[in-house]
Amino acid sequence: MSTTRKRVYGYLAEFESATALYAAAEKIRDHGFTCWDCYSAYPIHGLDTAMGLKRSILPWFVFCGGLTGMATAFTLAYTTQVVIYPTVVQAKPANLFTLPAFFPILFELTVLFSGLTVLFGLLALIRLPRLNHPLFESHQFHRVTDDGFFIAIEAMDPQFNREQTRDLLAQIGGSSIELVEED
Repeated sequence: MSTTRKRVYGYLAEFESATALYAAAEKIRDHGFTCWDCYSAYPIHGLDTAMGLKRSILPWFVFCGGLTGMATAFTLAYTTQVVIYPTVVQAKPANLFTLPAFFPILFELTVLFSGLTVLFGLLALIRLPRLNHPLFESHQFHRVTDDGFFIAIEAMDPQFNREQTRDLLAQIGGSSIELVEED
């Protein structure tokens, strides 16, 4: 028998349908919970609104990444083609700086930096990679990809109280309410 004590991750409750999950999400949001999530086998239209989720900050990260890429491309092209190695074509050095010649590299580095910002920004925002999630230890959570509708309320939520949270989940229609623990 192990003497190590597991840390409580939170409660996991199953709901009978997408409609019940949607209604439960609204009630949990209205109770002031902030660290919780809904799980279903397919997207449910409007669930993000029912959960009270705000728009993601990822588009702003991508915009800044694109601007960084464009500034990097412009600096690279200007420095190499105008400052270090001025290109003189047919003995006509009059206009060394031509912006249209820089468009391909500007476009390519803007797209590259934007794409990399999407990848790494998304991974950071959703806290991946994570080798194991505490919900994977639940006996019922494996059904979420088939026909289950679940809500998990994390113990790190300021509103979390063991008894009151369990009672709330039961009151709003949750069944098979399980206390999930993590190592």
